[in-house]
Amino acid sequence: MIDHTVPNIKGQPVALSSYRGKALVIVNVASQCGLTPQYEGLQKLYATYRDKGLEVLGFPCNDFAGQEPGTNAEIETFCSTRFAVTFPLFDKVRAKGDKSPLYKTLTEEIDPALRGEIKWNFTKFLVDRQGRVVARFEPRVEPMDPAVVAQVEAVLAGR
Repeated sequence: MIDHTVPNIKGQPVALSSYRGKALVIVNVASQCGLTPQYEGLQKLYATYRDKGLEVLGFPCNDFAGQEPGTNAEIETFCSTRFAVTFPLFDKVRAKGDKSPLYKTLTEEIDPALRGEIKWNFTKFLVDRQGRVVARFEPRVEPMDPAVVAQVEAVLAGR
């Protein structure tokens, strides 16, 4: 279902279908937000489960109080130097208003129980190995929250 091609942080196109067979956490991120420390938890989640088939995909977004004003190069440097981020980062997206196609899918075209407008930075979507969105975690839910970890482990186990 998540079959979009999106530019990575360096501007190169990436087909999200290339992640088929992996579990994904898709998250809109921002470097000047009160929730920015969640980068640390996202990196820990990625490091813990990458070898089991998890990818964390970070999508910078400046839609919420202008909290991601930097260029892609500035964002990449911030993430790598401040939080040692090694998970893939992508070009800035629009998550509200005139939404990027990926976020239009995530907010309007998935299971009705998971649809809805993005309320703030660090909204996390869990995608199973078949490309279906199976869970959504609101911004204040930390990446290593037991509920997130349990859902990730279930998806990785094929449940």
